[in-house]
Amino acid sequence: MKLAQILRGLSRAPKWVPTGDQVLKLVEVVPRRFRAAIWLGAGEGLRLGEVLGMEAGSRCADFEHGELHVMQQLRHSPEHFGGFYLSPPKSGSTGTVDLDAVVAEELTAHLNEVGPVEFELPDITTGERLIRPVAVLFTSARGKLLTDTYWSELWADRRQAAGWPKEGTFHSLRHFFATTLMSNGVEPQEVQKALRHANLRITLETYVHWLPKKDRPRGLVGSLLRQADGKSSAPRVSQDHA
Repeated sequence: MKLAQILRGLSRAPKWVPTGDQVLKLVEVVPRRFRAAIWLGAGEGLRLGEVLGMEAGSRCADFEHGELHVMQQLRHSPEHFGGFYLSPPKSGSTGTVDLDAVVAEELTAHLNEVGPVEFELPDITTGERLIRPVAVLFTSARGKLLTDTYWSELWADRRQAAGWPKEGTFHSLRHFFATTLMSNGVEPQEVQKALRHANLRITLETYVHWLPKKDRPRGLVGSLLRQADGKSSAPRVSQDHA
């Protein structure tokens, strides 16, 4: 890699990346209805909008084939769509990635214990606008779609409860996912694919600091978190106050 790329990486690099224990602490303190959302961020590298755009059914999570289809995000624009709507992910970063076994387990538990809420939403993921029923996985305790303001208020409280710094955002979970892969010897091209970056340069510029000195076996994020979780005696489930 050229020096210029490395220097760009110094500015692209995450300001803060949580450890596995810090991720699990966050899992402990979030309301039950959002626990699987944390796992999608940490175990699959999904962005917040992509998580909030998750819907029930094989369109997003194909449990039978162990695949996660990242093809939409939930957005809010009263001016253009009168409220909430589905659009393609950031920079058109659609893609199909492996569904981590632990994440699949958490999603299944969420579907059984919390369940989706159905809405009629505009969908522009195909380039044309249509209105269709969407069984959204993550909503408020009152079954409402989540605005940025609502999520920011929820996040601020739970971040503090988990002992995360102010730099800790939902996107920090994506950084955890990427750096765990990179530091455990996964090829940068595979990390790029998992993150759905447009090109390898973005991946390397952002995570160059985590390139390992030598390759290590792959078998990673979900299992590492589960192993760490097994060492903790603290309960993971908190009361749902959201």
